[in-house]
Amino acid sequence: MGAHPIDELMKTAMESIRDMVDVNTIVGDAVQTADDTVIIPVSRVAFGFAAGGGDYQGQRDRKTDQMENFPFAGGSGAGVTIHPVAFVVVGKNNAIKLLPVEHNTALDRIIDFLPGFLDKISALAGKKKADTEKIEKEIEKKDKKQQELI
Repeated sequence: MGAHPIDELMKTAMESIRDMVDVNTIVGDAVQTADDTVIIPVSRVAFGFAAGGGDYQGQRDRKTDQMENFPFAGGSGAGVTIHPVAFVVVGKNNAIKLLPVEHNTALDRIIDFLPGFLDKISALAGKKKADTEKIEKEIEKKDKKQQELI
């Protein structure tokens, strides 16, 4: 028994989908700008597929008493939707930043602001620690001078 016509229909549709959707559709090709910044697009891809068909049984022709054969009938369809989500930007000094396409939530702004804020807090904490150590040394020197006078 030969292959059923639906097999060929499904094979053709799946090959077409495979050609449309590959890894470069989701994470696009990197683009390098004149100032050596690299931009990589990131997309959300959704696709759907449907196929179906049927064999029609023949009818008896009353005049000739022969079976009339009707062929296989079928169809398939597929759809692909691609939505850009963000861009990964690799700048100078290998600084990596994610730039979302829809930048409308307060949470996105907080997440973007947080690394710089933490760097400033760390710098202040380091400066404060150095100032505290300097003051402690000055107090120790004054205590030694007072003990020498006694």
